[in-house]
Amino acid sequence: MRGQQPKQASMLCLINLEEQIPADHPLREIKKVADQALKRMSRTFDRMYPATGRPSVPPERLLKGMVLMALYSIPSEVRFCEQLGYNMLFKWFLDMDMTETPFDHCAFSDNRARLLEHDVARKFFKHVFDEAQRRNLTSKDHFSVDGTLVDAWASMKSFRPKDENDDDHDSNGYADFKGSKRSNETHESKTDPEAKLMRKGFGKEAKLSFGVHALTENRNGFLADMEVTDANGRNEPIAALRMLRRLPRRSKRRTAGADKGYDCRSFVAGCRKMGVTPHVAQIEKGKGQRGSAINRVTTRHPGYAASQKTRKRIEQVFGWLKTTACFRKTRYIGIAKTQFFALMTGAAYNLVRLARLALAPA
Repeated sequence: MRGQQPKQASMLCLINLEEQIPADHPLREIKKVADQALKRMSRTFDRMYPATGRPSVPPERLLKGMVLMALYSIPSEVRFCEQLGYNMLFKWFLDMDMTETPFDHCAFSDNRARLLEHDVARKFFKHVFDEAQRRNLTSKDHFSVDGTLVDAWASMKSFRPKDENDDDHDSNGYADFKGSKRSNETHESKTDPEAKLMRKGFGKEAKLSFGVHALTENRNGFLADMEVTDANGRNEPIAALRMLRRLPRRSKRRTAGADKGYDCRSFVAGCRKMGVTPHVAQIEKGKGQRGSAINRVTTRHPGYAASQKTRKRIEQVFGWLKTTACFRKTRYIGIAKTQFFALMTGAAYNLVRLARLALAPA
């Protein structure tokens, strides 16, 4: 017998959101770890807000909302808040009631200054990584470093001479720049002055970009740290040293795998000073090449070959961040906000790794 579609919609419906989510859904493990991390940050949240006044959107929901945006490739906060109105899975993840009205996207902008001031993203990132360490899923001695470029939230039309007045260009935004020489010394973006013009390699187009640097551990590929700088080729080894320096001190010697971009005396000497053995890919000496800063004592060790093989997995991290988490281009203006976004997407990546390893068969 053919079923008929009812014309009258139900006015009353009793639904338990917890029962609607499958028991083996990967978001369950992600939610559990995220809630544990946010619970440890309760005192930080208390310091962020005054004791009186109208209650704000809970900061826990804002942070978990950013995690969902990274996991489900949602390109903007506006689009996320639209989906929050009809997506039961999102409401369950944010501990919202079915009848609760979703918050407006302005809540992210209104609270961003507080989140930046109290370095909430880095604390959340650290708590998630600490959970991976507590489960003995990370290496404490072997790491890899690398960097990539992400597009800035600024067009090439905004890249104008530093001494130019706003009245010196047409309404289309300084469109006639063909044939003129432009550099970061003489020009800057009027939209985002911290964005720099750079290309990743030969044959690539130059874009207004930021540098994103990552430190991963070599056992399961968890992100141990992230840092955003202006786009400058000299910043890669400097940022890598800063991230290695932020690691907890250990008496045992560590290793750091890296590509040829880190084969410079400053990085090698900085690593050795910290008790880190630099397993850097060598620049072969030849025509126009200065040779490598790494000696044979390092390269002949079996651990060097292992580090060089494992370090390439960091490209998988950048691939996930740029495709799934929509971090090919930043959504914000300035290094500080882009750093916040990078740490939140990095925490989302670690949450995915935790969930996959927890659900993997023994």
